[in-house]
Amino acid sequence: MCYCTVGMSADRLDENLIELFIYSPKSDDSLIELLTVCASYHRNGLPLNLHHTVNISRPWLGKSKCDHCFISNAYLDGQELELFQYDGKEIHCYWLIPITEKERDFKIEYGCEELEQLFEDRQLNYLDPDRDCLVGDRN
Repeated sequence: MCYCTVGMSADRLDENLIELFIYSPKSDDSLIELLTVCASYHRNGLPLNLHHTVNISRPWLGKSKCDHCFISNAYLDGQELELFQYDGKEIHCYWLIPITEKERDFKIEYGCEELEQLFEDRQLNYLDPDRDCLVGDRN
C-alpha cells in the first residue's frame, strides 16, 4: 500500500513545496492520520523538508520499534515521482520512511547521507514494521 498527501503545500508562498508518501505492508487508517499531522505541521508550524525527521510518538504500525520518520528522496521511484509540475510550480514528492529513535539520533550525529548509506548497507526492509533497529555499535 502507498499513502500520500495531496495539497500539503497548497497556497504556500515560499519555495518549500512538498508532498509526502509512505509505504505500508497493509491498509491502516493510522497512516492517514500520520500524513495529516505532517501536512498540518508543514502548513501551520515549521515547514518540513528533505532530510527532516518527525517524532510520531507511537509505533508507525502495530508494535513497531519505529516511532519516528525520516523524509528522504523517492529513491525507489526516481525522478518521475520526485518532481512534478502543478499550476506552474515545481513540487517535490518525498518518501516518509519509518525509523527508530536510535536511527534518528544516528542521523543527528553522523548526517543524513550516513543514515541513507546505513539503510543501503544493511538493506533496510522499509515494509517490515517488526524490523530491528539498524544502528549498532560503530567501532
